[in-house]
Amino acid sequence: MEKVNWKVEGMTCTNCALTVDKYLQSKGMQNVKVNFIGGDVSFDMPENAVTKDIAKGINGLGYHVANHGHDEDKRPKKFLSTHLQRFWFCFVFTAPLMLHMIPGVHIHVLMNPYVQLGLTIPVFMVGMDFFGRSAIKSLWKGIPNMNVLIALGSVAAFGYSLYGTLIGRAEEFLFYETAATIITLVFLGNWMEDRSVETTQAALKKLATTQKSMANMIAYDDQHQEHVFPVESTSLKVGDLLLIKSGEQVPMDCKILWGEVQVNEAIISGESVPVFKQMKDHLIGGSIIESGTVKTYVTAVGEDTVLSSILKMVRDAQTEKPPVQQLADKISAIFVPTVVSIAFITVLVNYFWADLGFSTSLLRGIAVLVISCPCAMGLATPAAIAVGLGRAARNGILFKNARSLELFKSIRQVVFDKTGTLTTGHFTIVGFSLQSAAIEQEAFQRIAFSLEKYSNHPIANAIARSWKIKDEIRWASIEEVKGLGMKATDKEGNNYIAGSFKTATQFTTDNTHNVYIIRNNELLGWIDVADEIRPESYSVISALKARGIHTILLSGDQQDKCEKAGKELGFDTIIAEQTPEQKLEKIAAFNAAVPTAMVGDGINDAPALAKATVGISLSDATQVAMQSAQVVLMNHGLKNLPMALGLGKHTYITIKENLFWAFAYNIVAIPIAALGYLNPTFGALVMGLSDVVLAINSIRLNFKKVV
Repeated sequence: MEKVNWKVEGMTCTNCALTVDKYLQSKGMQNVKVNFIGGDVSFDMPENAVTKDIAKGINGLGYHVANHGHDEDKRPKKFLSTHLQRFWFCFVFTAPLMLHMIPGVHIHVLMNPYVQLGLTIPVFMVGMDFFGRSAIKSLWKGIPNMNVLIALGSVAAFGYSLYGTLIGRAEEFLFYETAATIITLVFLGNWMEDRSVETTQAALKKLATTQKSMANMIAYDDQHQEHVFPVESTSLKVGDLLLIKSGEQVPMDCKILWGEVQVNEAIISGESVPVFKQMKDHLIGGSIIESGTVKTYVTAVGEDTVLSSILKMVRDAQTEKPPVQQLADKISAIFVPTVVSIAFITVLVNYFWADLGFSTSLLRGIAVLVISCPCAMGLATPAAIAVGLGRAARNGILFKNARSLELFKSIRQVVFDKTGTLTTGHFTIVGFSLQSAAIEQEAFQRIAFSLEKYSNHPIANAIARSWKIKDEIRWASIEEVKGLGMKATDKEGNNYIAGSFKTATQFTTDNTHNVYIIRNNELLGWIDVADEIRPESYSVISALKARGIHTILLSGDQQDKCEKAGKELGFDTIIAEQTPEQKLEKIAAFNAAVPTAMVGDGINDAPALAKATVGISLSDATQVAMQSAQVVLMNHGLKNLPMALGLGKHTYITIKENLFWAFAYNIVAIPIAALGYLNPTFGALVMGLSDVVLAINSIRLNFKKVV
């Protein structure tokens, strides 16, 4: 199976997305995801499928695959290819037909049916080329879209007027103005809707534009002289050498070979305070060098970069449908046939029962068709999700699926891991004690350094960093025993251990220390280290408690250390000395009681994070693609946890507001149109504005206070 990601242009509503989805599934595509707002379409394609044929099929539905790499993509767009162009073209012919609506204006020639027919024909042709073509294709595929309603209304008005003109009774059948204004105003409404929806994508587009920049590549000639020349970032490859100067954008993910800089990583973390970077540190593509100059080599390009991973994650989340959208999708799928039926019944009831005459009855039926808006129901959820996900990404909060946004509304307790989550993960030595008269301080520190320098454990790294010496012990053999510590033998045959309390149980009952140093079955001493609590941990726990959320510290660390940290931070419940398996069991029990979120480092706590109602991972940006949680707080952004919870809650509130408006609009507007209180011209304008209302309400999420 090949994974395919396309941009499909021309989708305007849920019905469009359903049409594309249904087509791809009928062709054997799997894991199909379609997001009509961003135009993102992804699916797994079988080996026997031909990309060009699939793209041609989607184009045949009335949409356009913009990036499948074939020649037809390079053709210039034809005239009248945008809603704005179509509107202005139609407006030129429609405006004279509407002049009679201005008080005191009466141009006799414009009342001539043949003049009105001549003005209407260009508008009708453009309208049918778009609405009619789209309507027929959607009907052919079995999923009628909103263009069916517009096309039917326009054809009914135009056909009825043309019939009256041909039989010489035009004054009784004159609806040319109605046909033209419906088409013109719906084009205007579609353009306004497109502009509004584009605004909901603003945050994501801002991220995407940072992927394209210029870079200074370093190359060497045959005399080994260094030369720097500009290239486009899209042409870079892994291993290329770059020179990045103050004020420039980091073109791709890279690692520093030489130099020191202050970097603004707001594009990734939402934090505008510059971060200090030096040799061996990673730079993230899209970040800005605020001061300093570095030489680097490229570590990732294209889809493998951190920024691309973020964009993909957000787009994938947009294509996921949360449970709240399922009802709207079901109604949208049957909405058009229902409205057509209501319009037909409206005509019959008004003509036969109310005895209003066929012209008036038809006008009311057309109004029902035009005022109805299936797009509003389809747009309600995706618009809010697009804005919510965009604001989250801009602040260093990544949701892997839209379902997590909705789940946040019900979270009643949050479980925290301790080390690396509430604490910095950077240990420092706070004390040590010699327990043998046969050892002096300098020799003790030399043994500890010589053992711990070979370990990758954070505590060992802290000891090796603090007690680094040049005259280290040369070992005959050394190994790291998982869960215990380091074991080594020197060239004289002496055995050494630097390990946890488990290695020293036969020598002492004091289990309050971190590292015990043993030589030839004699306890030489122990070392105490401390992990500093993150400053933001205090405010985060306070904010959660203020919102009535129960806080739990769940750690594998020793009881006394967990008690000390937990009480200092104000946790409601403290559970210590838990294995990964025990953590998993605890999270399952918490979930069974109330919806529970867990915050961890995303690696050690992977099983528990996956088990929680919502798993929230704290991670370095370079590890973002490897996280197992549903939500990732970039660059250890624990301070953004309250915002993540708040965004989830308020996005769900916005979705409910949008759905209420969409349903209420249609429930109220259709009967009003059927009773004759709305003419088709006004209905066409209001129909377009209904979508704009939803988009504006969704855009409020960008500025709304959520914490």
